Amino acid sequence: MKKKKAFITGVSGQDGSYLAKLLLEKGYEVVGGERINTEKNYWRLKELKIERDIRIIPFELLDENNINKVIKSGKYSEFYNLAAQSFVNKSFLSPVYTTKINALSVVNILEAIKNFSRNTRFYQASSSEMFGKINTKMRNEKTNFIPVSPYAISKLYAHWMLDIYRDVHKLYCCSGILFNHDSPLRGEDFVTKKIVSDLIKIKLKKKSLLTLGNIYVRRDWGYSNDYVEAMWKMLQQKKADDYVISSGITHNVKTFVNKVAKNLEIDLIWKGEGLLERAIDKYTNKTIVRISKKFFRPNEIDHAFGSSSKAHKILKWKPKTDIDNLVRIMCEAELRKYKK
Repeated sequence: MKKKKAFITGVSGQDGSYLAKLLLEKGYEVVGGERINTEKNYWRLKELKIERDIRIIPFELLDENNINKVIKSGKYSEFYNLAAQSFVNKSFLSPVYTTKINALSVVNILEAIKNFSRNTRFYQASSSEMFGKINTKMRNEKTNFIPVSPYAISKLYAHWMLDIYRDVHKLYCCSGILFNHDSPLRGEDFVTKKIVSDLIKIKLKKKSLLTLGNIYVRRDWGYSNDYVEAMWKMLQQKKADDYVISSGITHNVKTFVNKVAKNLEIDLIWKGEGLLERAIDKYTNKTIVRISKKFFRPNEIDHAFGSSSKAHKILKWKPKTDIDNLVRIMCEAELRKYKK
């Protein structure tokens, strides 16, 4: 039987690395695409011990000719588009760049598949941010979209263009509408990794303070290693479709802080309200968590969670890792860095 060949954009990112590992375990040949003039940062692939098992080639999301060449010559069984400008705050500062990377590049890829490799099955990383401030807390595949950031709008453009290529051009295209998912491979700029990393540094006396924004926003958090399995399952179905992938449970940022602190045996006492709220270490009586307006988003989504009942039924997928185990996994992995 011929070996399946998969292409992953953003292969060195959190999801890309876990997905590459999964596909290699399933016997795929895995090719990753990376921008030409960027710093080669493959620490996640090295962490998973797969950096030598993946072929990485130049892939420019804004270069139509490069995209055409890669897809025409590769004839991939599956194509996973995980690369993006993925910071909501940054999208307000760089809306044009965000739109080009997250929206227009997807059309270039779909055009290349349509013209040169129609049997390639395509996965698009959509986002729960597309739902925005719709007047319902639970969101599924039938929920309307009211995006409230340039990031969310750019993702929604790509999401809707996928519908056209699936319905009009008969390509096999799937969108995974993923809610928040994290892991030890998450970048330092994301709040969950920042909380874990900074509280460990505080415990080890390498840092004195963790500064956060709105600690009362609620998020539906899952484990990236679970979620990439859902991506793969989408492309194995007879019919292409879109799926919400989520845990179905929300927690606020303050709860996440408390869970990390408990895991690290830090006893927190919260005092004050609003911007003056802070967390004090019970044993040192020092403030170690404070709030800053600087970290508040311009247009925040206060509370949202996803229903993955469709994925449960059709894909036979359910998350395996709850938030307590996610926190434990992230803390243990971060602590290992300091032990090394």
